[in-house]
Amino acid sequence: MCIRDRLKIVVPATLTIIFLLLYLNFRSIAETVIVMLSLPFSLVGGFWLMWWLGFNLSVAVAVGFIALAGVAAETGVVMLIYLNHALEAIRQRRAAEGRSASRDDLHAAIMEGAVERVRPKIMTVVAIMAGLLPIMWSSGTGSEIMQRIAVPMIGGMVSSTLLTLIVIPAIFALVKGAALG
Repeated sequence: MCIRDRLKIVVPATLTIIFLLLYLNFRSIAETVIVMLSLPFSLVGGFWLMWWLGFNLSVAVAVGFIALAGVAAETGVVMLIYLNHALEAIRQRRAAEGRSASRDDLHAAIMEGAVERVRPKIMTVVAIMAGLLPIMWSSGTGSEIMQRIAVPMIGGMVSSTLLTLIVIPAIFALVKGAALG
């Protein structure tokens, strides 16, 4: 079995495992799909940086993308948890007042949850970048392979940051707004 054939098995298996773990965490298909939507957006940054640096798709690059998928899913989960906690807090306040949450309350919860997430997200990205950038500039034995693992992660972390802070709250608003009726 050649390497491409193995990757055709490993990559979908990895995505399936991520999906199942997310579903077990959230117990909601909608929230699982919201997080899974972060993966293509993070891949865009990885492919862009690969193209810019002139790298070809290889097994090492595929390993970098698999690692990026895990990190992107993790940061999406944390954003969704912050959004859910903010929405639940507002729902509890409205229930204590004897009324239900409105779309304005949903908007306030999204603003609160997303703002709370900026610092942890930036800290995560800076830590990952601080660990990966020296790999990009290395020139010793094995550096060519390690660079190909690091490139998708560096590019993907940039686009994943934008996604997590902007797109996930927007999709959350659509999904939860539809549930409010």
